[in-house]
Parts: sequence; structure tokens; C-alpha cells
Amino acid sequence: MSTNWSKWHDAYAKPGSGLGDRLAAVRAQIDRRLDATAPDPVRVISACAGDGRDLLGVLADRSDADRVTALLIEYDAELSARAREVAKALPARIEVRQADAAQSDVYAGAVPADLVLLCGIFGNVSDVDIQATIEAAPQLCAPGAEVVWTRHRNDPDLTPSIRGWFADAGFDEIAFVAPDADQWSVGVHRLAAAPRPLELGRHWFTFIR
Repeated sequence: MSTNWSKWHDAYAKPGSGLGDRLAAVRAQIDRRLDATAPDPVRVISACAGDGRDLLGVLADRSDADRVTALLIEYDAELSARAREVAKALPARIEVRQADAAQSDVYAGAVPADLVLLCGIFGNVSDVDIQATIEAAPQLCAPGAEVVWTRHRNDPDLTPSIRGWFADAGFDEIAFVAPDADQWSVGVHRLAAAPRPLELGRHWFTFIR
């Protein structure tokens, strides 16, 4: 894996990159979920969280951020440090853990969550690993939890298969945002089946970029 992910995240600030629009779409789904669960406490997990700008950006604008408990998992040290610095200024209870989000053990003690963010993963791992991660997603979820995910729609477009794999894993689709003007997409699925206990010692995916 050779991608410099810290520099890659800088593209969010570049006009026309598409990443800014995708980020806004992800934030809108996080906001909607927090609105729907108010005023109850909410537990959030963000896998491969980067610098956390999706969740942390939403919490910075919410007066009820103190009801959120979140675990952000990011492998890159610089991105983790960025997220940790922003999180310190927020009233939410946020842990930023520098670790491999593909390892099931890192989620011990943080599950089940009401909102799971799998953003920036499915475009960087194999199709087999995407399906394996989706099949494992109920292990991270509380009853009725929602999963927000992202994936490009470049040929061959895998998003129809991804949506089907979520259905097979016991999820109902809540939203699928796919603008005509760009190739990104944001999906949201709600767990309709029973959650499953976390299986320790599992490795769900490997980045290939």
C-alpha cells in the first residue's frame, strides 16, 4: 500500500474534487441519524476514520453533541493526531484510536453502536473483502443501527452488488445518494435482523492502494 493518506485528505479542500460533495452527503446522513435518535445517547463507530472530519464536523455544529460517544479508528498517525486535536474541543466523548480497523479486536468494548461509518473503505479493498466486511457489520451494530458507507461508481460499478450484500446481511436500505454529475455514492442501511456478537481474532479487509 503506497498511498499517502494524509496528503490524499487534503483533496477535500480542492474545488471540483468531488470529495467535498461526498463529505457533505455523509455529514447530512450523520445529522439525520442524530436528529432521529434525539434526545437519547448515541454510540458511534467510524472505521478508517481519517481525520474524522465527517463525524467531528457534524458534532461541532450540534448543541447536543454531549450525548454522543464515539470511537474513531485510523491507522495513519498524522490523521489520527489531527482527529484527536479536533475532538479535544468537542463536548462529545470521543476516543481516537490509532489501529488497524480491519481487525475485529479493536472494536471490543465499543460495540454495539447505533451508527457505524464505513466511509473510504470500499473503494480501496477487494470485492471479496467488501462482502466480508458487510457480512461482519451486524457484529458492530445495536438493534436498528444504521451503517453509512461510500463507494465510487466507476466501471464496473459495484454498488448494485454492495446494496445486495447489505440486504443479504439483514439490512434495509434507507438512502442511496448517487449524483449524475459525479461518480461517488453514499449509502445508508439499517439493521433489520438481529445483531450478532463480535467475533474476536477476525481480519475483515486489506487495503490494496
